[in-house]
Amino acid sequence: MKFYTFVDYATQAYALFVGLLVLLFHNGTVPHWPAIVAIHTGILLTVHSLIHWHGRGSPPAPVRFVRHFYPVLLYTWFFFETGLLNRMFALEYLDPMVIRWEQALFGCQPSVLFMEKFPSVFVSEIFYAAYFSYYIMIAGVGIALLVRSKTQFFHYISVVSFLFYICYTVYLFLPVIGPRVFFREIAGYDLPEDLQLLSPVEHYPDSVKAGPFFQIMALIYRHFEAPGAALPSSHVAVAICTVFFSFRYLRKIRFLHLAIATLLCLSTVYCRYHYVVDVLAGMITAALVIPFGNWLYFKFGEPLNRETKSKGETVTAASSGA
Repeated sequence: MKFYTFVDYATQAYALFVGLLVLLFHNGTVPHWPAIVAIHTGILLTVHSLIHWHGRGSPPAPVRFVRHFYPVLLYTWFFFETGLLNRMFALEYLDPMVIRWEQALFGCQPSVLFMEKFPSVFVSEIFYAAYFSYYIMIAGVGIALLVRSKTQFFHYISVVSFLFYICYTVYLFLPVIGPRVFFREIAGYDLPEDLQLLSPVEHYPDSVKAGPFFQIMALIYRHFEAPGAALPSSHVAVAICTVFFSFRYLRKIRFLHLAIATLLCLSTVYCRYHYVVDVLAGMITAALVIPFGNWLYFKFGEPLNRETKSKGETVTAASSGA
């Protein structure tokens, strides 16, 4: 483990943990489980080989690139597979439980009524654009830190990856689809009739559906969404994490970033992707995991490769940007 960094330990631990879960607890709900175990075995061996190849010499530029970016390359697969694995333990989606929590807390379903109160395309596009900004936040902060300082980029990618892995782990045990169940958007799943009646509407307003950002997000969710990945909201948790790094390293944009992230948190409910409970859980997850991940990052030593060290870059817990 000589050349391992915190993000390497975290990624390998997650890949090993999920692979063992599938091997030991697969059931009729897990399709093609031997292939999933094989993929995780391949990830473990490939990442280990990549780390040692990079650490023992001067590999070509593509290898150096993949060495530092490979966690990002794995996010999509790890997220996608939660939708394949999240009924190993909870054989049914837990939306009925969360819907009853919402009803007890608010006396209604905010994730349905919020849009109905403000159905104009102007309002809806602001919220859908804010929701889409999630992808820009992750990439934008990462690129800005990479250009600014490799040490800051390594710090960022380590904590963000750790946060993703925690969210993905929760999804495996607590599968919640989100308010889209009211609109029968998940093939093969229907709410109990008494809960379906809690939604006073059956469709999205036509004015909302006319917006371009609505169409963009519909396309993304049609092809890339994993059912059961709503609680906690990774959109909220990871957006807060990107804001944390703006306040730490990219201070000129921190307040604008915070404002957009606040809109994003509201948009998760307005756009009917998350219950309010999901948002609160995302905030709590961020509040607990970001400081813990930050502590682990520094606890496990310098994450710098030889190239970075040769340029005299150092990591300190007090690092901050202008």
